[in-house]
Amino acid sequence: MQHRVRAVLLTPNDTTLLIKRIRPGIDPYWVIVGGKIEPTDASPEDALLREVREEIAGEAQVVSLLHTIETADERQDFYLATIEKWSFEDRTGPEFSQEGRGEYLLEEIPLTTEALDAINLLPQDFATVLRGAVERGALLSAGTPFPCSGHSEAITH
Repeated sequence: MQHRVRAVLLTPNDTTLLIKRIRPGIDPYWVIVGGKIEPTDASPEDALLREVREEIAGEAQVVSLLHTIETADERQDFYLATIEKWSFEDRTGPEFSQEGRGEYLLEEIPLTTEALDAINLLPQDFATVLRGAVERGALLSAGTPFPCSGHSEAITH
């Protein structure tokens, strides 16, 4: 089973950092920063911090596990994390240099239901969970943990 980690990165501007993917023949879509856990990663959280460094040259602080999506062949853990500085120009992830992968654009998206409704955030299951958390005010400000933490139901109460 493939195990992936993703970070809902909250900025001091009460926005989140998402990567817009533009690929030939597919409508643009947005994804949350992250990727697969490598055998050299000491923990899922270490993998998450490595992915943030590779994909946006940033240093994040993990706050809590928000949600997990598991299928027969993949598990994705979504974490809440804060970030103050990043440099998309200095990214080093191997996917950025692979031929035929399309474009990767880093965007700051306001943490509002209107902003989330205006984009095609994937996976759709998590987009629905995130939108619900924003709608309930569970994302009040960067660095503020969700009402419940540490398990997949954290933002679905």
